[in-house]
Amino acid sequence: MMMRMVPIRAIGLLVGAILFAGGASAQDRTAVERQFQSWLQSDIWPAARAKGVSRQAFESAFRGVSLNWKLPDLVPPGSRRQTPKKQRQAEFGSPGKYFNRGSVDGATAVGRQMAKTHARTLAAVERTTGVPGRIILAIWGRESGYGRVAIPHNVFEVLGTKGFMATRADYFRRELIAALQIAEAGHAPEAAMKSSWAGALGQPQFMPTNFLNHAADGDGDGRADIWRSEADTIASIGNYLRHFGWVPGRDWGYEIALPANVSCTLEGPDRGRPLADWEAMGIARVSGKPFPDVERRGEMFLMLPAGRNGPAFLVTPNFYVIKDYNESDLYALFVGHVGDRIQYGVGDFAAGWGAVGGLYRSDIAVMQRALEREGKDVGGADGLPGFKTRREIGSWQERNGERATCFPTKAMMGRLR
Repeated sequence: MMMRMVPIRAIGLLVGAILFAGGASAQDRTAVERQFQSWLQSDIWPAARAKGVSRQAFESAFRGVSLNWKLPDLVPPGSRRQTPKKQRQAEFGSPGKYFNRGSVDGATAVGRQMAKTHARTLAAVERTTGVPGRIILAIWGRESGYGRVAIPHNVFEVLGTKGFMATRADYFRRELIAALQIAEAGHAPEAAMKSSWAGALGQPQFMPTNFLNHAADGDGDGRADIWRSEADTIASIGNYLRHFGWVPGRDWGYEIALPANVSCTLEGPDRGRPLADWEAMGIARVSGKPFPDVERRGEMFLMLPAGRNGPAFLVTPNFYVIKDYNESDLYALFVGHVGDRIQYGVGDFAAGWGAVGGLYRSDIAVMQRALEREGKDVGGADGLPGFKTRREIGSWQERNGERATCFPTKAMMGRLR
């Protein structure tokens, strides 16, 4: 899936299906269901009609649809949002688990086959968009296993439920209207309107608004079919990345050796420097090869997905374009790494992943709130150790006379709260 501001991993990630109203009685749920059906008629139908959706398409979309209480991040009417505890996604578990052998090797092996099968389409899309075929392939593989993984959910059930009572209901309401527009236009057969748990569609896992804005015709038949056409899937991913600023000619990033005297708090897309500045600090590629000359004409950014407990990278603006597809450092790193394996046959990262992770999301949120009380910007107390959280943890460690590692650990829990 592809959702610009939120990760939508239905493929390859463990999603904690948290039910905030898990103890609600059947009677309570029946009352909420009535409210949902009323909302569809009084709110969604007028909004859909204003976008050209017919009554027939609307009724067909919602025939037999009811609330899906198993979806994550639900806040039923009258309840208060709670902080889920038992979640184990890679963003707050061990980062190394995201790069498990099966996922990396599977995406690479099938990606190489797809590179041969679709060589002409990939080359044409790269000429048009500037996006390397290996990056498109890696995204396709991560999102839907190159179209081989079944997408399980009814998109109208998912977006209806989340538009009615999710933590970001307004966002999902807009996506629901867009899904109805897709159905009205006949872009996909009704049976193909399946989605991830967050409402993402088709082989590239586009959210409905992104389909309307970025889907492309790659096979020349006048349609953009991300469900059945592999060429259209390739063209659509390339078109999306071009729209969000892919810089032709530049790579996504390079694994580096980070000297001990270079602070991990220098990480982040807002702390870019010319390559020469990083090299002056002693930073070099782990491969021993020089950085390409093209990278000297723009900024590069330090990226430490596990702080000093894992591989280190200098990345280009293209890394953050990949993040526009899915807002996760690990996702973008997986895509870049698998793309390199597909095309260049590279091996694993030179540095291993340290024994970190195992924290609940709520544990990290406690640390984030403690840092916020000190006036620090951690990017929000969401329980996810993004770059702002990582570097503020590093700064906290430095203020307390410790070696900065820039990653939350269990040992910090009793002290940073």
